[in-house]
Amino acid sequence: MQKDKGLLVIDVQQDFCPAGALPVPEGDNVVTALNEYIDYFVQSRWPVIFTRDWHPKDSQHFEAQGGKWPSHCVEGTPGARFPRQLSVPAQSIVVSKGMERNQDGSSAFEGVNSQKYGLQQILKASNIKELWVGGLATDYCVQTSVLDALKSGYRVKLLVDAIRGLDIHPGDSKKAIDEMVRAGAQQMTRQGISHLQE
Repeated sequence: MQKDKGLLVIDVQQDFCPAGALPVPEGDNVVTALNEYIDYFVQSRWPVIFTRDWHPKDSQHFEAQGGKWPSHCVEGTPGARFPRQLSVPAQSIVVSKGMERNQDGSSAFEGVNSQKYGLQQILKASNIKELWVGGLATDYCVQTSVLDALKSGYRVKLLVDAIRGLDIHPGDSKKAIDEMVRAGAQQMTRQGISHLQE
């Protein structure tokens, strides 16, 4: 089996879970599935990368500054934290995005780690050619990140049992999945892990 895989967990943060500032319906339901993928990657000694929105409180992304969204995932606040139930191994890579006042940070490829290395640099340094992608929200940051990954030449497995969408307009998530698949993403569920282990 090729050892060139990385798991990309997109924006599973308190503010996107029920009772958060910008809740994704059933957003917390991705945690169980993601924990299984995370455990598989840790056992396989493959990189696990978590992205997070890490906005300044005066982000132009927010309604108070004329943006589209309620204030959410402000750097250092409880809403920006990962849920306690989400497994975040010590060796994980954390990529923060949306840190500039005028930056939405919708794509993981806009983010940087604590050493200011961008996701593209991190993936190249780890010789990752294939990304398994789950998280929130299907029709926003997951979609943008997957499309950017495909444009950059990565193989992408879309973990359809570990994503949820906002669906501001009914059907947005399905349209997003269809677009990602048309662009080259392959849909996968946890059953695919058993198949790979055979």
